[in-house]
Amino acid sequence: MKNILYALIAMATALVAVSCAGGGQQPAMTGFVVVENGGFAIDGQPYRFVGTNLWYAPILASQGQGGNRERLKKELDSLQALGINNLRILAGADGPHGIRTHIEPTLQPSPGVYNDTLLQGLDYLLRDLERRGMKAVIYLTNSWEWSGGFSSHLEWTGHGTAPLPTEVDWGTWCKYARNFVLDDSAKHIYYRHVRHIVGRTNSLTGRPYSESPAIMAWQVCNEPRAFSREGKDSLATWIQHTAQIIKSIDPNHLVSTGSEGKYGCEVDIDLWARIHTMPEIDYAVIHIWPHTWQWVARDSVETGVEQACRATRAYIEEHHAALRGSGRPLVLEEFGYPRDGRQLVPGSPTSGRDAYYQYVFNIMRNDTLLAGCNFWGWGGAARPQHEMWQPGDPFTCDPAHEPQGLYSVFDCDTTTLEIIRKS
Repeated sequence: MKNILYALIAMATALVAVSCAGGGQQPAMTGFVVVENGGFAIDGQPYRFVGTNLWYAPILASQGQGGNRERLKKELDSLQALGINNLRILAGADGPHGIRTHIEPTLQPSPGVYNDTLLQGLDYLLRDLERRGMKAVIYLTNSWEWSGGFSSHLEWTGHGTAPLPTEVDWGTWCKYARNFVLDDSAKHIYYRHVRHIVGRTNSLTGRPYSESPAIMAWQVCNEPRAFSREGKDSLATWIQHTAQIIKSIDPNHLVSTGSEGKYGCEVDIDLWARIHTMPEIDYAVIHIWPHTWQWVARDSVETGVEQACRATRAYIEEHHAALRGSGRPLVLEEFGYPRDGRQLVPGSPTSGRDAYYQYVFNIMRNDTLLAGCNFWGWGGAARPQHEMWQPGDPFTCDPAHEPQGLYSVFDCDTTTLEIIRKS
């Protein structure tokens, strides 16, 4: 009888243990974005989105230089009222202070040295997004010098002072920037940064970032480029290795690249497709800049919209076709269009931009080419103080080296806001 009793107790204990352990597996976490059947899903429900770029959100969320939590709340409230719940943000800038064309403050002023105030700002932002049910795509560095990125890593590894794109020709800039994907020392510093950010535990929630449903995806870089034909294979290898590092630390979130498309791959669509069908890359991305890429002339922003729209569809279709059979969703995660006459003043006419936005949103609504899109970018309540950003000015979304207000959508741009609201 005693043996039977012991057996029953042991069986009950085992059943409780199995129940608590979920049959030997941890219970699945909810609220995470996954890829299913060639699209995105959250908890079994399809997820398609129209979002925006808000790279400066972690700075606003901090309590130091540039911090403004009251403005952050206002911006997130405004975006949610427009139906925008997907944000693409920058983890933080690299390099020293005081560079004219760089945003400030910087997260990593020197290798492995971090501004804890900005890290706590990122913590605060992610906690707030969790409470709001919003999603963030976080890119970990930048190929462009406006946030340090490649340039800072090259300066740190003995390549001399980085040229400023506003002061040198394109060829000179590329000759410098191409060294990043070829330099193991620069990449080693970057890999250490990836491990530091992706492996962080939120100081406010006590949970690792890997457990935050506010993060949709990590991105290797904003607009990664080889900047030379010789560096194409090195670019692919660097992206893949970075994605492997991210996955080893955080298997719960998606990983993507931040690529512009073939224009970010030395105009090599096959290289772009190879990178975006790697097993470590969960979905594909492109950026489209009709004005920057000279699909429309400087003096034809309004009249050139039709041509910009035709070229945009062709670019999307080309990349969508290159993914055929891969099961990867495609996201247009940056697209922008200037104000009429290239004006900068918030509230000035935006007929060209409105027509272009409407065209992109119609593709989202009526076609299966895109699984999501993020316009560039949200300027919200900011009002530019100078043509080029200076420390102390409010953040718009235009980087420090570009005219403030050229691509930003402000909260007084009523016609554009109405188009976004209906998207």
